[in-house]
Amino acid sequence: MSKTKLTVNSITLCILLSACTSTDDRTLSESASSSTGNNVVWQSQVQQQISEQTLSLDSDTALTDVIAIDQLPYLADYIEEALSSNASLQQSLITLRKAQVAIDSAKAKRNLNVDASVSASKSETTNTSSSTTTVVSTNTSNQLNNPSYSASLNVSWELDLWQKISDGISAANLDAASARASYQSARDSLVASVIRSYIDVLTQQQLLNIEKARLSVLENNEAVILTRYRTGLGSLDDLDTARTSSANTRATIAEYENALSSAKRTLAVLLGRQNQSLIELDTQVSFPDVLLPLTTLPRQDLARRPDLQAAFYTLKATEFEVDVAYKALLPSISLSASLSNSASTPSQALFTNPLWSLLGQMTAPLFQGGALRAQVEDAKLTSANAWWQYRETLLTAVQETQNALDSETALSARISHTNVALANAERSVSTIEGQYRQGLADILDLLSVYDTRFNLQAQSVELHAQKLQNRIDLGLALGLGVSQ
Repeated sequence: MSKTKLTVNSITLCILLSACTSTDDRTLSESASSSTGNNVVWQSQVQQQISEQTLSLDSDTALTDVIAIDQLPYLADYIEEALSSNASLQQSLITLRKAQVAIDSAKAKRNLNVDASVSASKSETTNTSSSTTTVVSTNTSNQLNNPSYSASLNVSWELDLWQKISDGISAANLDAASARASYQSARDSLVASVIRSYIDVLTQQQLLNIEKARLSVLENNEAVILTRYRTGLGSLDDLDTARTSSANTRATIAEYENALSSAKRTLAVLLGRQNQSLIELDTQVSFPDVLLPLTTLPRQDLARRPDLQAAFYTLKATEFEVDVAYKALLPSISLSASLSNSASTPSQALFTNPLWSLLGQMTAPLFQGGALRAQVEDAKLTSANAWWQYRETLLTAVQETQNALDSETALSARISHTNVALANAERSVSTIEGQYRQGLADILDLLSVYDTRFNLQAQSVELHAQKLQNRIDLGLALGLGVSQ
């Protein structure tokens, strides 16, 4: 009766321990799931009082839908090449696979463990005999007894009474989900970088074309000045001024040529190419059209961003890891069975009259110097840190979206004003050229209007490139990506 009471008391104590140490606190993840950047009112649109029109983002809307990539030769092929060959992305894929392998490792803890062993041993005996003649001699012989073989088969299984193993599996699944979201984020960022680099190549080429056009005009001016000088209508000072501008333009051309080569190399690295010349790429291409309008966005849920999803899954996983740490304080129950035998031959040791035993045991941590409690506190702090990491990711997402929207507005205004200024500069060039031929304007006036026109052309190219880049940034900020 005393043993029965002891067993009942032990079970009752274990249940009480379970009630004291288990935790179902999911307040952090619940708070995170309720704050995903929804119902955000973007400041730039409120200030400008743009009419409210909710942007419709279908689930199949991709980052490549923002601009017309079909207008850019090889870009679609470059994207596919980067997704299959980029070194950084392949490392992210391996990280995902390692997280998936960790799930199998966690599941293995609730499976049966089977161990088998076979051993052989030999013992040695010594026989000594002596005989006495004129010389005393001693003979010693060593004999080996028959070898002995022993075999054993052990089967063990831990009862997941407190769902500790299940919590570990859940944590591993959530870690894998976080790794999957991080991999998707890496894919999206890579595609965005490929598009940006392609646009940068086109930008550098167009800027180079503008400088070459500037140089052509300046060299033509040198010829005109020289002709005027020979006819007595000008001075050599005008020629020196024109040659100075030409030399300065040649230096700028060298800079743009290097920038173009560097932009190509950057794109080639993203593609995973060791040969970085990109000889097949035609850089004499205009900028693509923008397909997806992103100018009216009063409210938007950022939950589709993969980096935000990854942070949320990581937070959920840490909450299960807190449960695992708590349940490590509880007793564990395991069952084990073993077969063992010893005989003179391996077959007899394995298959003849083995001895078997069945053992059930309960082990409970009593004193480990506070290590288990420290692990609980560490898990709780890790979970709290994961919450703040989620908040930081969310705030960054809101900031990136707000910045992209503000840039959208600013770039549109700058492009509009630059176009007006460029039209005025074109008219000024026509006017001053006529006045210079008539001797009513000097060379400095002519070079000044030329510089203004070419500078505005370069500024227009850079602004259009920035607007395309910003559209890509805004698409990423809203969670637009590429399909797996």
